[in-house]
Amino acid sequence: MFDTKPYEEKFKQSIAHFEEELKKVRTGRAHPGQLNGINVEVYGVLLPLNQVANITAPEAQLLQITPFDPNNIATISTAIRADQSLGFNPSDDGHTIRVPVPALTEERRKLLVKQTSEKVEESRIVLRNIRQEALKDAKHKKETKELSENDMKLVEKDIDSNMASANAKIDEIFALKERDILKI
Repeated sequence: MFDTKPYEEKFKQSIAHFEEELKKVRTGRAHPGQLNGINVEVYGVLLPLNQVANITAPEAQLLQITPFDPNNIATISTAIRADQSLGFNPSDDGHTIRVPVPALTEERRKLLVKQTSEKVEESRIVLRNIRQEALKDAKHKKETKELSENDMKLVEKDIDSNMASANAKIDEIFALKERDILKI
């Protein structure tokens, strides 16, 4: 019989990746995950920000970054400013970096929803590729007589069911994020 467990696991991993990507999208409130995409060059090596500093959100509109090595403050500030998609303007006092999170305008909120819907489409493409891979594998097993015609139909039904539930989960996650972005 054909084992669909590896493909179910891939569907779950794809959804988990989608959730992680959505954490990077601003919602108007400060969240340390907003800086997950920032890489900082320290000691000649490019590292994620969370590996060179502690990131906290002490207030709803403020991120506070405390570098492990105070000599990296200027480099961290420059890296945050360089990411234009965030639109952050950090300031530092020599020990910590404060990043005010400006309130979102209506236009910016709609743009963020549009960017998020693009991430939804990317996730759907990944899900379709996993489905195609599973069906291709099942078809190969059918051709080598490891699967019967009836088993093939059951596998297709199972994969399509998993695909539908994964798509529903992505829709549910997107709806929550969209509501969060548009909430003032």
